[in-house]
Amino acid sequence: MAKGDNQTENVTPLNLQTRMSYRINSFEEYKEAYKKSVEDPEAFWSDIAENFQWRQKWDKVLEWDFEKPDVKWFLNGKLNITENCLDRHLKTRGNKLALIWEPNDPKEKFVRLTYKELHEEVCKFANVLKRNGAKKGDRICIYMPMIPELAIAVLACARIGAVHSVVFAGFSAQAIAGRVNDASCSMVITSDGLNRGAKQIPVKRVVDEAMEQCKTVEKIIVVERLGWAVNMVEGRDVWYHDELKQVSEKNCQAEEMDAEDMLFILYTSGSTGKPKGVVHSCGGYMVYADYTFRNVFQYDESDVYWCTADIGWITGHSYIIYGPLLAGATTMMFEGVPTYPDNGRFWQICDKHGVNQFYTAPTAIRALMAGDVDDVLSYSLDSLKTLGSVGEPINEEAWQWYHLHVGKEKCPIVDTWWQTETGGIMISPLAGITELKPAHATYPLPGVQPVLVDAEGNEIEGNDVEGHLCIKFPWPGMIRTTYGDHERCRQTYFSTYKGKYFTGDGAKRDKDGMYRIIGRVDDVINVSGHRFGTAEIESAINEHPKVVESAVVGYPHEIKGQGIYAYVITAEEVKDAETVRGEIIEKVVQMIGKIAKPEKIQFVSGLPKTRSGKIMRRILRKVAEGDTSNLGDTTTLLDPDVVDEIKAGAL
Repeated sequence: MAKGDNQTENVTPLNLQTRMSYRINSFEEYKEAYKKSVEDPEAFWSDIAENFQWRQKWDKVLEWDFEKPDVKWFLNGKLNITENCLDRHLKTRGNKLALIWEPNDPKEKFVRLTYKELHEEVCKFANVLKRNGAKKGDRICIYMPMIPELAIAVLACARIGAVHSVVFAGFSAQAIAGRVNDASCSMVITSDGLNRGAKQIPVKRVVDEAMEQCKTVEKIIVVERLGWAVNMVEGRDVWYHDELKQVSEKNCQAEEMDAEDMLFILYTSGSTGKPKGVVHSCGGYMVYADYTFRNVFQYDESDVYWCTADIGWITGHSYIIYGPLLAGATTMMFEGVPTYPDNGRFWQICDKHGVNQFYTAPTAIRALMAGDVDDVLSYSLDSLKTLGSVGEPINEEAWQWYHLHVGKEKCPIVDTWWQTETGGIMISPLAGITELKPAHATYPLPGVQPVLVDAEGNEIEGNDVEGHLCIKFPWPGMIRTTYGDHERCRQTYFSTYKGKYFTGDGAKRDKDGMYRIIGRVDDVINVSGHRFGTAEIESAINEHPKVVESAVVGYPHEIKGQGIYAYVITAEEVKDAETVRGEIIEKVVQMIGKIAKPEKIQFVSGLPKTRSGKIMRRILRKVAEGDTSNLGDTTTLLDPDVVDEIKAGAL
């Protein structure tokens, strides 16, 4: 056989027993696994990692220093994650469904790809990427709708060792440009347009606008989704379908990667106006995504699993693409929205495809709760075995509705807590294995060592306590750096409490040792499960020519979890408030996207500031929440009178 004829040449499975060999099957097994993971984390994760195909085994399991921070897992291990997602399944699961795609319009035909077919599509597109100049280490921006080509593009990048940076196809041109420029992307993969509910959106036009600010992009590959005529720049822009015709090879040798090589960058809002590129690496992320998927959802070989997230967010990376495919699962992706063409769309899809595990956001659940309960009761939902919640803590009312009407009181709800930076689920029930408590994320997964600390960083022992949630020991899926700015990573996550990763969340540990997440303690707002730094939104508002300064806080919103409340100081008195509000919203949409637009904008003459100039957001939050009975001592403020004015004008 000529070298290169077989893509798995030199790939040595260290342990061929990959079928559920490390799935926890009882509460006793959970306790045993957790105990081992804390007493000897390196031996624990080494055993898990043995279940994958490595080109070369690691020399050392872990090196870490949270001060720098510097964390490395599976040092000098060599692999390619797509060989573990695809190639290793071909012999036993080649004809099993890997991916089911359900379109926005229920009348349009769905798509099903077996592992063999998905492998072939990924290899062909990987060859297209190489034909267009992409190589190992290049950063590639993907700005696409939820269509099969999005998953294929992600895997094709990983196959050739290019670093994918997926940007949610709802962000503005300016937001795309900022991310492309930060990562110096050489290529963008996009589409002509997208379907979202009753709307059709011109995706390529947004990319073209972004490219006016981008100098590093040499190629744009465009997928045809709507059949629209779009502007194609000669020499730069090519059609996906045309390029596929130019590559006859249905195989593509997977690039050998080091365990600590970058797999992807995913941008998340920061405490400054500039989004930060969270970096995940190949080996640790692979091991963690697979392990958490199998155990949290208790996936069985013949199950159909559906996560309703968008691949533009971390949930889509870890629990639509990588986690399920690593486990040899059948994973679904959906192009549309839960309320189109009616409020029964989610449940119609569950019945249509026999979905067994269903993973969605509290925002979606609350939106559907607001409709007629018959929209759910019209469907049998008999196939469902496990329900999941992600993106923000689920409130008890939504939990009970989900449990009763969707789960028919027989499906465990895994209320998962985790972050873009953690790479995978950290605290969650294991479906049918560990105990449940409404609105509680419950227990940490094996390998995760959470602690609660007080404001000074002292660890709070025992149960029935509350504090700031930190993690005191590394886990394989964790953030490695923020792209191009390691100091920002240190400052954001590792400087607040010495020797610990600070999550930015407050939490309670109840009398049974179960964790309940109680929300952000830093300047981050969680809107429909998407986190935005207040500074990023303020920066956009301040771009308006009439705005002098602004302060943004979150407030409780019955559907979105949190809404955005903006306090705005203008250069002169606002005579037409509604017009200026509209212009400010337009500016935020232009700079970030519709998902970040403020619900409420209050014009004020000043902000409550200390004498050192710090904005007292605690006061602004209480006003936004309608709780002005106890604002605390305001006499230390630079101008205490401004608080009365803000209270009087509250929306």
